[in-house]
Amino acid sequence: MDDRTGRDLLAAGAAAYARGDVAEALRTFEEVASAATGDLRTSAIINAASMSDELGEHAKAVDLYREALAVMSAGAIRMRPAALVNLSQALQHIGDLDGAQDALEQARELLAAGGEDQGDLRVACLLSLTAVAMHRQQWAHAADVATESLDAAVRFAPGLAGHPLMNLAAIHFETGRFDLSDDFAGQALAAFETAGDVNAVAETQQNLGIMRVRTGRLDDAEPLLLSSQTYFERAGIGHRAGIGSKVLAFLAEGRGEAARAAALYRRSLDYFQGSGAVLDVADVETRLATVAFAEGRPDEGERLLAAAFATYRGLGLGLHCAQVDFWHATLLESALAASGTPDGAARATALAVPAAIAIDAVRYTLPNGRQREQWNREIADPAMQLAFRLAYASGDVRLVADLVEAQCAGTTVDIGRAGHGTPLRLPLQLPDPPPVGAAGADGSVLLGAALAGVAAGAGLPVPLPPRLAVKSDGRIVLGSSIAAAEERYGREVRDCRVVPAW
Repeated sequence: MDDRTGRDLLAAGAAAYARGDVAEALRTFEEVASAATGDLRTSAIINAASMSDELGEHAKAVDLYREALAVMSAGAIRMRPAALVNLSQALQHIGDLDGAQDALEQARELLAAGGEDQGDLRVACLLSLTAVAMHRQQWAHAADVATESLDAAVRFAPGLAGHPLMNLAAIHFETGRFDLSDDFAGQALAAFETAGDVNAVAETQQNLGIMRVRTGRLDDAEPLLLSSQTYFERAGIGHRAGIGSKVLAFLAEGRGEAARAAALYRRSLDYFQGSGAVLDVADVETRLATVAFAEGRPDEGERLLAAAFATYRGLGLGLHCAQVDFWHATLLESALAASGTPDGAARATALAVPAAIAIDAVRYTLPNGRQREQWNREIADPAMQLAFRLAYASGDVRLVADLVEAQCAGTTVDIGRAGHGTPLRLPLQLPDPPPVGAAGADGSVLLGAALAGVAAGAGLPVPLPPRLAVKSDGRIVLGSSIAAAEERYGREVRDCRVVPAW
């Protein structure tokens, strides 16, 4: 392929992307990559990687970016930092934050030696650094970098200003400043519309719609979600279309429109399966299971929950497995209440108690009070309440006593907030658990069970709580449930230390 033909095809691919036809853009760039040589081929590979990432094919994108970096000429002063920034974004999509940070540090070092003409790349690098900080929930640092990126965008690349504005909107939303979040999101949407960036407009509409759903402003959210969904489906952007279908299904489920919710969840499942987004597939399977139980199809619900559990377990995501078990037990409890008989309470209890122990242990690993409060409110307290209720329903007196002992030794649970009068609802987004090994940081304090619980609530670094031994016979409180949790979820949920209970 001669250079002129190759450049014309690259321009055609860019035009396809600009009008929203991402799949056609990918096909065009792959054609150039397969036939061109030199920098032209490298550019085509990078563009193909970008389109793959846009379409949700994140692992493919990572491979393509690395291929481009490997064949790139030494004189590609602008191309290399751009490829590194884009690689970092793809790595974030597959959860490799360390790899993303490394790529960005390389890019920042190269850009520091560059001139003013690389200002737009500096903006892109700062945007990705903001994203990594947000993924790690380092909100103060994220806000600082986002503000720096906004200043750089205003100076070097005004057309990119919408991106740092939307990052600031997300940061303020996650830290509870909803008015500021709405203001920044509105500015971001206006900036993208002014720049004529139709892809970013749709993404911003979807992100803003999700924020409004999470704050209960459903009527304000729906028009934004429907508008962005039309664009994503037409453009063939499968992963984003899957997200939109899932959120619209969540709205339908909340309105009692079970058939519509099920249809939208299944459409979302198809999109996620098509893009290879296995974690999203498992999440939607859990939601479809909820609809199946509600419609009197428990066998289908059991199958979907088993599939989600198997996905998480295969990826080594033990706490996700515990969340699935908690929700499974919640659905079983609902079925028991509907039947009016205690049959099946023992099975639900066997799921609920190890899950509650594993989920409750997470608070010892979280680095700040806000994350701990959110985790306890949305995940840990409901899980422990469920464990108490099911232990009582199953008639296991020793288990009830052990749960009381374990809670009294650490922190308390408000059984009065059981929420029996509200319909079952899986939150749209669950807090992400910390990575394995986050507990037991340097300088952690060794305390007894009660004081460790207080310290964890205050934000002091403490290890997992010790095991409690009953003085009369040496039995470990909740011993079999602790062992079941550690075997089933592949994580430690108690420290090896043993302290007397009574």
